[in-house]
Amino acid sequence: MPSPERERAKLNPPNNVVFQGSANFVGRQHELSLLQEKLQQPGVVAISAVSGMGGVGKTELATQYAHQHQADYPGGICWLNARESNVAAEIIQFAQAYMNLEVPQQDFRGRQLSLTEQVHWCWQHWQPPEGLALVVLDDITDLGSCREFLPTAHRFRVLMTTRLRYLDTNIEEISLDVLSPEEALELLTKLVGERRVQKEEETAKQLCEWLGYLPLGLELVGRYLAKKPPHWSLAKMLQRLQQQRLQDEAINRHKQQLQKTLSTAQLGVLDAFELSWLELDPMTQRVGELLSLFAPDIFAWKWVESATSRLNWDATEVETAVEQLYERHLIQSVEDKSGDIDYCYKIHPLIREFLKLKQAASEQIDELKRAFAETFIAIAKKIPDSPTQEIIKSVKDAIPHLAEVAQNLSASVSDENLISVFAGLGRFYEGQGLYALAKPWLEQCVSVVQSRLGDEHPDVAASYNNLAGLYKSQGRYTDAEPLYIKALELRQRLLGEEHPDVAASYNNLAGLYSDQGRYTEAEPLYIKALELRQRLLGDEHPDVAASYNNLAGLYKSQGRYTDAEPLYIKALELRQRLLGEEHPDVAASYNNLAGLYSDQGRYTEAEPLYIKALELRQRLLGDEHPDVAASYNNLAGLYKSQGRYT
Repeated sequence: MPSPERERAKLNPPNNVVFQGSANFVGRQHELSLLQEKLQQPGVVAISAVSGMGGVGKTELATQYAHQHQADYPGGICWLNARESNVAAEIIQFAQAYMNLEVPQQDFRGRQLSLTEQVHWCWQHWQPPEGLALVVLDDITDLGSCREFLPTAHRFRVLMTTRLRYLDTNIEEISLDVLSPEEALELLTKLVGERRVQKEEETAKQLCEWLGYLPLGLELVGRYLAKKPPHWSLAKMLQRLQQQRLQDEAINRHKQQLQKTLSTAQLGVLDAFELSWLELDPMTQRVGELLSLFAPDIFAWKWVESATSRLNWDATEVETAVEQLYERHLIQSVEDKSGDIDYCYKIHPLIREFLKLKQAASEQIDELKRAFAETFIAIAKKIPDSPTQEIIKSVKDAIPHLAEVAQNLSASVSDENLISVFAGLGRFYEGQGLYALAKPWLEQCVSVVQSRLGDEHPDVAASYNNLAGLYKSQGRYTDAEPLYIKALELRQRLLGEEHPDVAASYNNLAGLYSDQGRYTEAEPLYIKALELRQRLLGDEHPDVAASYNNLAGLYKSQGRYTDAEPLYIKALELRQRLLGEEHPDVAASYNNLAGLYSDQGRYTEAEPLYIKALELRQRLLGDEHPDVAASYNNLAGLYKSQGRYT
């Protein structure tokens, strides 16, 4: 006859889930369905793990699953805290408290039972004796410490939550990511009220984005705001978070305060991340501090290798450190959709903020910043004045991190490399015709270089020259001229007349005058630049080819076609010889020579050159480049001159 305990267990299966589950739970339906599918497999001890970074909602998902599917587990639900307690002791206590079992300390021979044997006795004598039972192991940090205590009978289903990836090949894993922007906004709306969000919808979206769509951050901020009076706007909350970062009390309420609630959010954001931090090796912590310097964009593994090699860190140790960060969901692997970079990672914005706090306290902070800056300065120096599509693709993902150096780490850049940071950004954008994006970097370059190096320095002259070039491209001739003159005079004073930079200044000022139709002022400067370059650089140099080209352009503008043609041809042949056929300057030479022929009515000679220039520019620069637009325009002009209107 069944004992009264067994009958009670059937009617009230043991269940110690303390969390009620959030009433504001949003999304995660796919993950809940996936869990049910994996845990309900017949004939096996189904074990599934929900993995993800701290604060992503693993415990909440497990809680929601336990409540929603309680009826599927007539054998009861046992919730075990795998991080902070002795799992074996918890299982025995559960058996005693929820099933009224007297767990034996000895076998029938009087031999003392080990803890593992006592746990297995509990699984064997589980009440009620029939029906599926769910065992939740929340926040596993080391599978090895609890593997021997896992149940083996097919009636048990084991659900684990963990910050670790790939706990075991035999465990089905569900990786939990942050909420989508829409789900995050829905959660915030449920927490603070629809009226509040509707009044400041854009700010609400920005608040969700700042929190990186992390459920823990949203839950804490939402609960904090819900207690504030109506005049406490979302804008005020966002502004405070932006100022106080992770230190703000809204996302860092005291642990004791949070643990008085029924919510699964039992830790503030800092405390949640600190748990993962304390598990890291010293080298992994140092790599984490370095990674905090990256902008909040994807970054390539090769850049990490470059920076750590500059720090003379052991490559194998760095590799292990990155594996550890990845394993604990502190960094995420992402696919570079353009396919230009093989191995890319990103860091959640709040984890980046956390790592920044650690980096600020690091003894190596200055070395970390220098190594990081040098990595991207090396990339900046490789960006040419006229970057091809291929070059743009190869460096575009590095640009946000180079901008991070310019904005926040310029103090860690050496005097000799200071101009390279800003000039590289300027060339990247200006070379694509994105003048409005280039302008702030080149203007900032003048002020930063001047402030650091003083007025009398060659790099100050270079920064004047670069900014003048941008203004010239924008047609701002009155702004460009004084800067070109300043650059020339400074270079003459500091470098002497016989210097390539002085020749460049003559050339650039002449170009400005030529664009304004001031040909008599331009010509002597172009000739000076050409002669100086020939003398200093020799005849076989790209700058000499540029001088031939520019002087030819001046003569063409004056209608001096017989003077212009041999110079254009010289420039083209020299560029082909020095740069190869696949170069933007060669395309420019084809275009310019075609223009000369067109102006003379030599249309059959002009057309194939215009077509060559257009095809080359499309191939090298892409369809969205101003030079491609110019080529279309020039070819159209040729056809119009011939009466070929269709």
